[in-house]
Amino acid sequence: MLNEIKQDAQQRMAKSVDALKHELQRLRTGRASTALVEHLKVNYYGSDVPMTQVANIAIADARSLTITPWEKTMVQPIEKAILASDLGLNPTTAGTVIRINLPPLTEERRKELSKHVAHEGEAAKVAVRNIRRDAMHHVKELLKDKKITEDEERRAEEDVQKLTDKFVKDVDAVVKAKEDELMAL
Repeated sequence: MLNEIKQDAQQRMAKSVDALKHELQRLRTGRASTALVEHLKVNYYGSDVPMTQVANIAIADARSLTITPWEKTMVQPIEKAILASDLGLNPTTAGTVIRINLPPLTEERRKELSKHVAHEGEAAKVAVRNIRRDAMHHVKELLKDKKITEDEERRAEEDVQKLTDKFVKDVDAVVKAKEDELMAL
């Protein structure tokens, strides 16, 4: 029973760290990344679908992306989706290929993005701590129902706290890596 609670907490904490990594991939850094535009929704015959379902997205070089729609009619809707996003990107079209050049980030924008990264990291830490609180609650319920002893409760709480500390360090490492990437020239 206690192992199940610890295992569940560990899985949920790992998912929180993975979600943070996924969220930070979308942030625009000085380098081109397909994750920057993959999540954008494009109007495809009346329904909004992710861009990956209507086009091939590739990294042309360190500072540019190319988007090649599978249908010629999709060039215009893809351009509209990019312009409507809050990414601040200007697509240029050459026939059926859409190019996106990523300008270098200004120092002010880097600091702003760094603050956003720190905020996302803090949200992930809160999620990890909420999972800890939930696990501790389950352990206390078991003690209250007299299914475990007080010693087992104390050991389980220590284990859950160690898990929490480990995942908080993981979150800090992910945030630090992203901030370093943002501040690098």
